[in-house]
Amino acid sequence: MNAPAAPDRVGFEHLGSPAVGIGTAAPRLSWIVPAAPAGWVQHAYRIELTDAAGERHEYTIDSTESVLVPWPATPLASRDRAVLRVAVSGGGGVWSEWSEPAVVEAGLLNTEDWVATGIAAATDDERAPRLGTTFHVDGEVLAARLYITAHGLYRARVNGAPVDQDELAPGWTAYEERLAYQTIDVTDLVHPGRNTIDATLGNGWWRGRVGYEGRRAVYGNDRSLLAQLEVQTSTGTHIIATGDDWRSAPSAILADDLFDGQTTDLTIDVAEPSAPVAASSFDLDTLVAQQGPGIRATEMLAPVSISYPRPGVTRLDFGQNLVGRLRLTVAEAHGEEIELRHAEVIEHGELGVRPLRTARATDRFVLPDDGGRHVLEPEFTFHGFRYAEITGLTDLTAADIRAVVIHTALRRTGWFSSSDPLLDRLHENVVWGMRGNFVGVPTDCPQRDERLGWTGDLQVFSPTAAFLFDSTGFLSGWLDDLAAEQADDGTVPWVVPDILKNPSPPTAAWGDAAVLVPWALYRASGDTEVLRRAFASMRGWVDRVAADTTPAGLWTGGFQFGDWLDPDAPPNDPFAAKTDADLVATACFFRSADVLAQSAALIGETDAATRYAELAERTRLAFLSEYVTASGRMVSDTVAAYSLALVWDIATDDGLRAALGDRLADLVRARDFRVSTGFVGTPLVTDALTLAGHIDVAYRLLLQTENPSWLYSVTMGATTIWERWDSMLPDGTINPGQMTSFNHYAFGAIADWLHRVVAGLAIEDAGYERVLVEPRPTSHLDHAEARLDGPRGLIATGWAREQDGRVRVHAEIPVGSAATVILPDGRRFDVGHGRHDWVSADPSAPAEPATIADVLDDPELWAAVVDVVVTAGAVADAAALAARLGRHLSAPIADLAIESAPPFKIHIADDLRPGLDAIPRLPAQRGR
Repeated sequence: MNAPAAPDRVGFEHLGSPAVGIGTAAPRLSWIVPAAPAGWVQHAYRIELTDAAGERHEYTIDSTESVLVPWPATPLASRDRAVLRVAVSGGGGVWSEWSEPAVVEAGLLNTEDWVATGIAAATDDERAPRLGTTFHVDGEVLAARLYITAHGLYRARVNGAPVDQDELAPGWTAYEERLAYQTIDVTDLVHPGRNTIDATLGNGWWRGRVGYEGRRAVYGNDRSLLAQLEVQTSTGTHIIATGDDWRSAPSAILADDLFDGQTTDLTIDVAEPSAPVAASSFDLDTLVAQQGPGIRATEMLAPVSISYPRPGVTRLDFGQNLVGRLRLTVAEAHGEEIELRHAEVIEHGELGVRPLRTARATDRFVLPDDGGRHVLEPEFTFHGFRYAEITGLTDLTAADIRAVVIHTALRRTGWFSSSDPLLDRLHENVVWGMRGNFVGVPTDCPQRDERLGWTGDLQVFSPTAAFLFDSTGFLSGWLDDLAAEQADDGTVPWVVPDILKNPSPPTAAWGDAAVLVPWALYRASGDTEVLRRAFASMRGWVDRVAADTTPAGLWTGGFQFGDWLDPDAPPNDPFAAKTDADLVATACFFRSADVLAQSAALIGETDAATRYAELAERTRLAFLSEYVTASGRMVSDTVAAYSLALVWDIATDDGLRAALGDRLADLVRARDFRVSTGFVGTPLVTDALTLAGHIDVAYRLLLQTENPSWLYSVTMGATTIWERWDSMLPDGTINPGQMTSFNHYAFGAIADWLHRVVAGLAIEDAGYERVLVEPRPTSHLDHAEARLDGPRGLIATGWAREQDGRVRVHAEIPVGSAATVILPDGRRFDVGHGRHDWVSADPSAPAEPATIADVLDDPELWAAVVDVVVTAGAVADAAALAARLGRHLSAPIADLAIESAPPFKIHIADDLRPGLDAIPRLPAQRGR
C-alpha cells in the first residue's frame, strides 16, 4: 500500500505550534493526515523528540489515535523546550514522511520559578502609569522569554517595540482564583548592550467599571505589574524582574475605561520612568498559564460611507456592527481636540446611544501643534459599533480611517453557505456576533454597561461556538473560572467571572452551563479530559438542584429566568414568558442529570453514572406525570414546552412523541411561523419539529421574515444577532426596553441546526471520529453546504438540486474519520475518508394540499390566501389569520372560507369564496 501524506497541523493540547508557555508538563499531541490511499487506517505513529539539550529520542506507539495522544516522554520542567516530528503508518512497514517540526515549551510551572515581585506607581492617579527599567546584556542573545501579567491591563515594550500583538492583556479571568500570565518570545527584541523594558498599565476589568451596577475596582484599586524577562546569552542567563529597582512615570493616557473610553493627551512630554515604584502583592498561587490565544486585532475595515450630519461632525458607517476601536491617521497635527463617539445603529438621523445605557463609548485625543503625522488609536478600551462620529477633525479621507476589529483570536473552523442570501447573511451575523462577544470571556453583549459572561447565553450557544471556531481551549479556561467561583453548595453564578458578588440562587438553564458547556466541548473535540476536569463542578450543580426538588423529582419554586425574552413578554418585563418556569426548570434538571450520567460513564465513574441515570429517569417520569397529558398535550401549551420534551427525550413513547410533535407543528402554524420562544426554547424548536417529522414547518419558521423571526433583523439591515427579536422596530425606532443590544449571540444558536440539518454535517461519535451526513433538502433552497476544519481535518457536506429535480449529495471525510450517510430518499451508507457523491430523489417536493395546515405550510399558496382574506377586510394580517385558523388546521381546504371568516359572520365567508376559488390548486370552497 502507498504511504499516506506526512502529518500536518501538529499541535499540543488545544494549541497550535509553537506552543510557547504551555501550562502542563505532559502536553497531549494531535495531528491530521491530509491524504491517504482509499481504505488506509493508521495503525501506529512515531514521534521524534529533540529536547533542549539537543538529544534526539524516538517513540513508536501502536495506535489508531491522532487526536490528543499522550505525551510520550519525560514530563517537561519549567522552561523546557522540545521539538517534535510525527510520522504515521498503516501497517506493512510503510511509513509516511516526517511532519514539519512542531515546538512546545513549558511556562513557569511552579510558584518557585517566579523571582519577580509586583510593583505599582508610587503615586496613583487616573493617568495610566508607565513602569520600566534598563538592563545590560553581555554576549550573543540566544533566547529571551518574558513572563508577564498585571492587575489591570498592560502594554509591554522592549526597546520601544511591542512585545507581541495581544490586546487587553492579560485578559479577564476570575482574578481572585485564577490570574493568567503570558509567555512571550522576545528573542528578536533584545540585543547585546543596553536595553529597555517598560509597560503601560490600564484599568481594564481589574480597576475599571464592570457590570450594569456601576461598580469600579471590584478586584482592587491598584494597577500593578509582575514581569520576569529571562535572557539566555552565550555568557549565561540574565533575569530582569520587576522589583524596587524599576521606575515609574505617568503616560499620556489621562483616563481609560472599557465602557467609557480613553482620553489621551499627546501634548504631554512623556518622560522616561524615573520615579520610585511601590511594592504590590500578587498571589503566586493564582497564576495560571494562558490556555488559549489572546485578544488580537484580526481585521481592519474601511468606512463604506462618510457623511457630515452637522457642521464639524464626520459620521462613519463601516457597514458592519463590530467590536474594536477606531484608528485615525492625522497627516498634520495642529493642536486639535478630537472626540470619537460610537454606536451600533442610527435612530432618527442620530447615533442610537440609548442602548448603551450609561456607557459613554467615547474616546478623546488632544494633538500637539507640531505639524507632524500621528496615528491615533486607544489602547485600553473597546466599543461595539457600526457607526462613529468624529468631532474636531474634518479633513479625513477614507484612507485615513480604519475600524480595528478585536476579539480572542480563535482559529476559524466552521462555515455555511446556501442559495438564500438572507440565510447566508444570518449565518454571517452569527459569526460576527461570536467574534464580538468572545473578548477575553464569552459575554452577552460587547457595547453597553454590562458585557458579562452570562452562563445562560453560553449554555445555549456552545455547540454553535464549538463548530464555528476552535473554542475548546478558550472555553475550558472559562469553565475553570466557573468551577472556581461555584459556591460550596454547588450553586453556579449567573455570570463568570462573577463580579456581581451577590449569591445567585440556583437558576435553570444558567446554572446548567456547568454541565452542558463541557458536554458540548467534549462532543466537538472528543476530549474526555474536558469532562474529567469539569466533573466535580458538573456533579456539584446537579446535586445542588437535587436538594431542592420535590420527593417526586420536580424542581419547583424559587427564582427562575424561565424562557427568558419570550417575544410576547412586554419590553420591560422579560420574565413574563408563556411557558411555566417550573416546567422549564424541571426539564433542564433532567437534561443535566442525564448528561452527567453519560459523562460519568465516559470517564470511568461507574457508580456515579448509575446514580445520576436513576436520578434523570425519576425526573423524566415526574415531568411526564406533572406536565404532559395522556392525549399528548402539555400543561403549558407552548412551543418551548413541546420542544423541551421532544429534543431532550423526556417523552420517549412513539405515540406520545407523535402527538406532541403534531401539536407543536400546529402551534407554530397558528403563529404564522413566527418565533414564539425565548432563550431556552429557541435553540430547540427547529430540532423538535425535525424529530417530529415536520421539517417543512421548521423551514417555514426558519425562513420567515416578519417579526419575530431570525430573518426579520436581516431584512432590517442587521449584521449581528440582536438581543430582542425586535431590537429595532419596523419604523426604525429602537425597542423601548432597557435591554436592547444589537450584538447578542444567544439567538444565533440556530446556526447549529443549519450545520447539522440543513447542510447535514453532524457529530455521530465525539470529535467527529464518525460523522453523520444527513442533509435535509427543502424546496425553499437550491443548495446548502457546511464545512468544518475539525480535529481530524476538513469535513464538507452539502447538497444541490439537479435540473431533473433530483438532489446531489456530497461529502468529504478526512483521514481518521468515517461517516454514516443517510440520503434524503432514506438510503444508508457507511463510508471512509475521501470525496463521495450520491444522487437521491427529493422527498421535499410539495404534495397536493389537503388540509388547512397544508395551505399554511406552502408559502406561495399561503401568501395568495392571505392576500384574499386581508383584502376583504376579514383579518388585519397574516398573523391574525394564522391565529384564527389555528383551531381548524386539520379541516379540509374546502372549509377555508368558512374558517377564515370571523365567528358569527358567515356572510363574510360568502364574500371570501370567489377570491379563494380563483387561487390555483385550491378546491372549490364549501358553502354553509
